[in-house]
Amino acid sequence: MITVHVICEGQTEEAFVKDLLVEPFAHKGIYLRPSLIGKPGHKGGNFKFERLLVDVRNRLTADKNCYCTTFFDFYGLPQSFPGKNALAANAAITDKATTLQNELIAKLTEALGTDVMRRFIPFVQMYEFEGLLFSDPEKMALGMDKPDLVAEFQAIADKFASPEHINNSPQTAPSKRIIKLIHNYEKPLMGTLAALDVGLEVMRGKCELFNAWLQQIEALEIV
Repeated sequence: MITVHVICEGQTEEAFVKDLLVEPFAHKGIYLRPSLIGKPGHKGGNFKFERLLVDVRNRLTADKNCYCTTFFDFYGLPQSFPGKNALAANAAITDKATTLQNELIAKLTEALGTDVMRRFIPFVQMYEFEGLLFSDPEKMALGMDKPDLVAEFQAIADKFASPEHINNSPQTAPSKRIIKLIHNYEKPLMGTLAALDVGLEVMRGKCELFNAWLQQIEALEIV
């Protein structure tokens, strides 16, 4: 059995890992252990590098046979986060994600060393968790119990090359687009229900970066 700690930004990401990823990965002999960033009982958010460093150090040094990864949104990162502003806003999402993840590894390696960091897999969701839901706008709407919004969700998805391209400004991030249509949008509940309806395989097929992250985890071997 391979253990992978998944440090999540918030309750929705934690629920997503528990409800959609834990079981299929367990069948592959990989045990995912999601938890919110920070101290137990914390609700997530405020994803500062210093807090992440503590969490990564605690997990990777307490168990030298485990792995650790992250699941947080590019959109929600503070401007001071390593690599957040390394590229222009209109740069390709693959370049943004790679640059940020490489700079994050470099910063963590300064503090933890290369040996420990061999067991760390960085991942940043472009641009936001809700982007994954647009992989299937119809099932997304049905999962949120909003069948009347299928056309609106589909129109949003059709404007972009993929769900991961739905852009990251304060006005047009995926969650902001949803809130404009559903004023009482409850992210942990409605986001998770929609994700369950959309399904993991559909998301993997539509979201290249998300799928590549899961492939990295699937390829892990016992330390």
